[in-house]
Amino acid sequence: MYKRVRLKDTVEVPPEHLADVSRDRVRKLLQDKLEGRMDEDVGSVVSVIEVQEIGDGAVLPNRPGVYYKAEFDAVTFDPDMQEVVDGNVVEVVEFGAFVGIGPVDGLLHVSQISDEYLAYDGENQQLASTESDRTLGVDDPVRVRVVTKSIDERNPRDSKIGLTAKQPGLGKHEWLEADVRRRAEGAPAEGN
Repeated sequence: MYKRVRLKDTVEVPPEHLADVSRDRVRKLLQDKLEGRMDEDVGSVVSVIEVQEIGDGAVLPNRPGVYYKAEFDAVTFDPDMQEVVDGNVVEVVEFGAFVGIGPVDGLLHVSQISDEYLAYDGENQQLASTESDRTLGVDDPVRVRVVTKSIDERNPRDSKIGLTAKQPGLGKHEWLEADVRRRAEGAPAEGN
């Protein structure tokens, strides 16, 4: 999920900073350019940590800055397919819940939360079971599995990560703990 990777990119150093083309300056420019950006190959760039190498500068016609190729280390976030992750519900809507996993949100569709029917309760911002006392609301911690991933590099907010909680060991943490207690007492666990 989180990885330290070595990347290469080109950064423009504006004219007012040409007297200081240091690793620190280039790191700050790379941070401004890349942090929060999604890339299909590496995922979301969380932080540019350290510049390893700065190449020779190049001037382009009709451009005020000087362009430098840089090699640098960065921390990225790229959830793998079928990876199990913990997150918190950040929004509940009629069709499911959005779960914050790292710097991105994934969709936990209502059909992927439980075998029980979950009704949307807009007033309380939660999904509630009509069969048991289980509810899922904003800020609830959950354990989910990544089942689909579609990265949109041009519009990172349009990237989509699909999640499921219907398998054993997945779901709202409170539900998982209750299931463990029931099994310890010899009673069957409630359905996910």
